[in-house]
Amino acid sequence: MASPRLETFCCPNRDAATEFAVSFQPVLFGALSLGSAALSLIFAVLQVLPKRKGYRRLGQYPLPRPASSSRILFIISICDILGCTGIIVRSSVWLGRPSIIEGISVTNNTDVLPEAFCVGSAMWIQLFFSASFWWTFCYAVDVFLVVKTSAGISTIVLYHMITWGLAVLLCVEGVAMLYYPSISDCEQGLQHAIPHYITTYAPMLLVLIANPVFFSRTVSAVTSLLKGRQGIYTENERRLANEIKIRFFKIMLVFFVCWAPNIINECLLFYLEMQPDISDSSLRDIRNAALTTWFIMGILNPMQAFLNTLAFHGWTGLDVDLNPQRSRELAWDSGSTSVPNMAGQNPVMGTTLLYQSHVQEVQKNTIGNGQQHSDAISVLSEGSESSTVEIHISSELQGDVDADGESLENSVRH
Repeated sequence: MASPRLETFCCPNRDAATEFAVSFQPVLFGALSLGSAALSLIFAVLQVLPKRKGYRRLGQYPLPRPASSSRILFIISICDILGCTGIIVRSSVWLGRPSIIEGISVTNNTDVLPEAFCVGSAMWIQLFFSASFWWTFCYAVDVFLVVKTSAGISTIVLYHMITWGLAVLLCVEGVAMLYYPSISDCEQGLQHAIPHYITTYAPMLLVLIANPVFFSRTVSAVTSLLKGRQGIYTENERRLANEIKIRFFKIMLVFFVCWAPNIINECLLFYLEMQPDISDSSLRDIRNAALTTWFIMGILNPMQAFLNTLAFHGWTGLDVDLNPQRSRELAWDSGSTSVPNMAGQNPVMGTTLLYQSHVQEVQKNTIGNGQQHSDAISVLSEGSESSTVEIHISSELQGDVDADGESLENSVRH
């Protein structure tokens, strides 16, 4: 799992609350974390691998290149998978080599391997899960900007700078403050450890607070666009807007379920740390609650990798296609998000393109005065017969309204 307590545990002179949590049934805790991370990694990788069924777009308009939000979903999955990999390695070593844990607890130990592995594995896990938090926040910002201001794929470079820069900066700064003046002799006191906990939980709290706001405003903006299409709001538009809302709700539900136990556990351990004697009988319920949430964290934290792919794409199936030539035809790896339908072929209703986002890039084309101005917004949500539903909203100053209505109907047909 990802917890700043595991980095604090790397200090031989760790606080009593950290010692209490990490040292309780370490074998059982390590086995649960290893099993959860292994299952999550396997299924997450299966989810993002290309499938044998090709992607066929529903509707007649070609889609633009994958928007930055499409790539963000893929990057979030990669960060989660790398974080699970770190949990698997750490748990495996702790289960297979218990002497490493014993070596960490030895003050002034001449063997630097236990401490180096403890710090390295903890930083690896924190870095990639923290990056996942920042990317999740950028995703909420991106889908909002796509609908409101037509921001597109050009912003992906800025997102990379923000997410990786902040993730590395906060991780290094927090660890440097925690292990001052040295790992073998960490400075005592809550004031010294608090900056490390703040750098760990700040991006998590940002997602929990800010993302629902951005998602809510995005849904409102999409609803307005659907209403403004022809001045009406039919059952199809209402259903599709609701599906987008459900998709956003799934993303936040997964995040809350996986990481809310961390916040609760940290509050409980922080309270115990402030007590003169954490073994006092009056604190029994607090200790039990802290241990319970500690084990829940070990199971749910790594499960984010798999649960996120379900929230993003739905269940994509197990029919994996490992043919490199066919894999290159997928839209996320090419210049187009769709494969044209051949004559006589029906659109594939099953597994569709992975990494598609809820809101595709808005394209604005102006061809002289009096020419057609079109805004194509591709909003993808979960449907009953396919994993994505595409909505195209075209606004024309000159054109056939009936033909436009027919194209909209074709776009939303399952």
